[in-house]
Amino acid sequence: MLNPEAPISPIPGEATGLLGGYLFGLTLGFVYSTIGFALGTMTAFWLGRWLGAPFVARYMRAHVAERFRFIVEAEGAVVAFVIYLVPGFPKDIVSYLFGISAMPAWIFALVSTLGRMPGTWVLSAQGARVATGQYVELALLTALTAAVALPLYHYRRQVLSRAHRSAGAKKEPRAPSLTEQ
Repeated sequence: MLNPEAPISPIPGEATGLLGGYLFGLTLGFVYSTIGFALGTMTAFWLGRWLGAPFVARYMRAHVAERFRFIVEAEGAVVAFVIYLVPGFPKDIVSYLFGISAMPAWIFALVSTLGRMPGTWVLSAQGARVATGQYVELALLTALTAAVALPLYHYRRQVLSRAHRSAGAKKEPRAPSLTEQ
């Protein structure tokens, strides 16, 4: 059985983003990676929607499902965008959860793709720099990315908590957990 806390992803996105930039250069690597991420994200979304909450809940521990319950409650594009923008969120599991939310598929596709684009561009740029031997530029890009991403990663729980409170404030009474649906 799959690890309930691990993202359900056969190949890590970071590896494919770097590889895309390495093989195809910055522009084509970015385009191909964006298309691949969007297709994978939407596949998880549609599987969640098609198979429903009982299926999604089977692959998560109860405390993880409860921690991310607000995603099912939230219909906000801003919540989805922030989750896909900030590093450190388990984006694959989140895609399944948005599938069982009331969010329209086209809105989810748009905001999840837009949210992933900055990270995808950075990964493609890093891969392209490695391919061309531009190691100084790679080091500078990596340092700049770390300077932005590390604080976002460090404060991801606060961002998640704020989104959780925001979603909870909109919903009265409490929505059922994944296992209750």
